[in-house]
Amino acid sequence: MNKKINRNYLEINSLNELVESNKPNTEYLVELIDPPDFQLNRFFYKSIGKNHNWVDRLVWTEKQWVEFTKNKNVKTFVLKNKDDLAGYFELIFHKDKNEIEIAYLGILEEYQNKKLGSYLLSTAIKKSFINNPNRVWVHTCSLDHRNALSNYLSRGMKIFKKESIII
Repeated sequence: MNKKINRNYLEINSLNELVESNKPNTEYLVELIDPPDFQLNRFFYKSIGKNHNWVDRLVWTEKQWVEFTKNKNVKTFVLKNKDDLAGYFELIFHKDKNEIEIAYLGILEEYQNKKLGSYLLSTAIKKSFINNPNRVWVHTCSLDHRNALSNYLSRGMKIFKKESIII
């Protein structure tokens, strides 16, 4: 069965354009995973992605996960509620264009609908601009969380490309 998917590419070109979301409360903290831990990336990818048709990495071997997470241009951050994992994002620095891609960003199901996505996205954008990129970009599609696109737009990101694909 074929399904039409709408995909939006969004960007933000300056930290001044960020419409920041407040931290939900002091119990939440975003931390860089250093040293990299491929098992955390794989856990979040599978746990969050199962509801959003994230499938491209499901075929990755352990070696591929390790190589990806150890790449010096990849940074993974986790959102914690005290010691519990709540969400994550991956940033990929594309040196050739001096831009940061928010490759994946998501909240575990039990932490959704608590305004954590807007806080996590605000943090991802702020962490990205530490490196002074020309822009920070992301893509989202109609399979992602129902609030994903509105979250990106609410944080000050602008759509620069739209497409429809059939899967």
